[in-house]
Amino acid sequence: MTDDDRRAHLAKVPAVTLGFWIIKILATTLGETAGDTLSMTFNWGYLASTAVFATMLILLAWRQIAAPRFHAFLYWATIIASTTAGTTLADFATRSLGIGYTGGSALLLCCVMASLVAWRLALGSIAVETVHEPRAELFYWITITFSQTLGTALGDWTADTGGLGYSGAALIFAAMLGGLLALYLGTRVSRVGLFWAAFILTRPLGAAVGDFLDKPIAKGGLDFSRPLASAVLAAAILLCILLFPRRAARHGAAA
Repeated sequence: MTDDDRRAHLAKVPAVTLGFWIIKILATTLGETAGDTLSMTFNWGYLASTAVFATMLILLAWRQIAAPRFHAFLYWATIIASTTAGTTLADFATRSLGIGYTGGSALLLCCVMASLVAWRLALGSIAVETVHEPRAELFYWITITFSQTLGTALGDWTADTGGLGYSGAALIFAAMLGGLLALYLGTRVSRVGLFWAAFILTRPLGAAVGDFLDKPIAKGGLDFSRPLASAVLAAAILLCILLFPRRAARHGAAA
């Protein structure tokens, strides 16, 4: 098999391994602390911060789609851009526009589901192993951006409206992810469905952990410096990318 043949059988996204999930949770936590750093600590506000992160997301997603093959650093930079944009966008919608956490979560859940349904109808599969051409990648990044935004609203809804606090919300979402793991190990439930459920749930987990780290003690947080927490998380992500195998998902493999 030639190098061109091998590349044709690889997706433009990473293989779903333990390392993938570790980096994904770190990235979603970074998205919360970095988004809050710009919008709150630096007082840019939610709208201006969203414009900055959305611009970064569009540029990185365009570069990701245009790339001929999978690049780990480019991929994770795009994920981080989507999660920071999702943080400030969700905060703008739920707080500045007054939609509220409940309304925002419901609206964004509908957006995620509509994106997945449209993707399935248009291309026949929503498995990440099929993400190897521009149309599939476009659906992939739209779905991810909606899910990242949903995660912020859902995490805040659980912590505030649900009254569980940030640590309680983190435990709830960690337990739900544990339930998905049990389904993966002990049943034949659709692996594609489990992947997207886990992908969505890691975002509110990261949101709750990020808020727990940087929110004031009076509000149930640890009051860590947002810029410092963001820098530590970014360094941890970089280290994980360097240490874990950087391989693409194989097109046509089981989901």
